[in-house]
Amino acid sequence: MKSFKYLAMSAMIGSALMLAACGTDNAEGNNGGSKTEEAGDKQLQGEVHIDGSSTVFPIAEAVAEEYMLSQPEVNVTVGLSGSGGGFEKLIAGEIKMSNASRPIKEEEKAALEEKGLDYTELELAYDGLSVVVNKENDWVDHLTVEELKKMWVDTGKPVKWSDIREGWPDEEIKFYSPGTDSGTYDYFNEVILEDAQINKGATLSEDDNVLVQGVSGDKNAIGYFGYAYYLENKDKLKVVPIDGGKGPVEPTNETIESGEYAPLSRPLYTYVINDAIKEDDAMYDYSKFLLENAGVMAEEVGYVSLPEDKYTKQLEKLEELRK
Repeated sequence: MKSFKYLAMSAMIGSALMLAACGTDNAEGNNGGSKTEEAGDKQLQGEVHIDGSSTVFPIAEAVAEEYMLSQPEVNVTVGLSGSGGGFEKLIAGEIKMSNASRPIKEEEKAALEEKGLDYTELELAYDGLSVVVNKENDWVDHLTVEELKKMWVDTGKPVKWSDIREGWPDEEIKFYSPGTDSGTYDYFNEVILEDAQINKGATLSEDDNVLVQGVSGDKNAIGYFGYAYYLENKDKLKVVPIDGGKGPVEPTNETIESGEYAPLSRPLYTYVINDAIKEDDAMYDYSKFLLENAGVMAEEVGYVSLPEDKYTKQLEKLEELRK
């Protein structure tokens, strides 16, 4: 399959040839234009600042790189302060688009409403939160949801593998988790910990690479993060099948998309301020490009695309906002 950059460059060359053939009738629209014009038909200028989920970051970064090939005068920056951090910046008006690996919370909705900021939720892809152990761990063949909870909830004392299942080593477990600003942490907290205190001995980091290094460097370690980070590092880690009540299931594209990998399958989102779509050509054009390409780019970086009709319906939402 041709790389996305090859396709983007081909599209640019094709567009240039078409413009040359058609003349320069629309040259006066190069610096902007009315909302009735197609933003993609002119050379846009502007800034698009995005922040939020480290899980969504690989998709957002890949899309931004491709977009700037076709619109080099639009500068797109993508940060990764965590889902919670992204929403804080969205509420503060520092950014107009925030990535999240969990739905917006009620208090975040209320804060945006208080600021008079209407927003649209866009679903980008599916993820399967992946539980991983060290490659040398030869005793864990799977874990139940109950065992995960027993393992991760703080008891005030160290937890050993032998505490979880008889016959496992009498060695202390080392825990690696996304930080509390992460939507991945929030999701794990909701479906596994059920809002109980996470093991206080756990190493928490917003940087998933820190978690990968921690688990790969300690035989007694366990951690969790997005599916893409597992795929990127599968030569260093061992993924753990999870039994959600119907037998152990390993995260794969098929089990994540079907929901069989339960309860750790989830959607990934971006939230965009409506006025930015209405008033900013670059923001609208980038958001449209994001939805048109999120499925392919999600697969490229290790996530699972949505059904095509979901992207189509969300594109229709953007068009409604521009009217």
